[in-house]
Amino acid sequence: MSAAPGPTSRGTQPPVGIDELLERVRAGYERIEPQEAYEAAEAGDALLVDIRYAALRERDGLIPGAHVVERNELEWRLDPQGSHRLPEATSHALRIIVICNEGYASSLAAQSLHQLGLRRATDLVGGFQAWRGAGLPVE
Repeated sequence: MSAAPGPTSRGTQPPVGIDELLERVRAGYERIEPQEAYEAAEAGDALLVDIRYAALRERDGLIPGAHVVERNELEWRLDPQGSHRLPEATSHALRIIVICNEGYASSLAAQSLHQLGLRRATDLVGGFQAWRGAGLPVE
């Protein structure tokens, strides 16, 4: 008897660690620095989306004008074809900047948005902590 086929023989990829996954995901798009994100949002060229959980928002504050969207609702709120989308999510050409606490979960979230056809989605290098550290507005 032969052994049962392994995961790679069925056409699936072998498992990777989170560091390698982040590297692969981030290679697919250009991330944005805090000052550039601020300027894009101020100019009306980008939608800032804060995916941090409530306890972090309560502890550290909010970015003025950013849309708070819990991570588990992100795809539903930003899909231009979705019935539960934000009013601002009107086009696949929309530039979206996803912000998490330190810039890790936002990379995976941006990749998920790319899979929905939102090719201009990106994330903030260093997340909210980098935004605040750059002296940008927080309320």
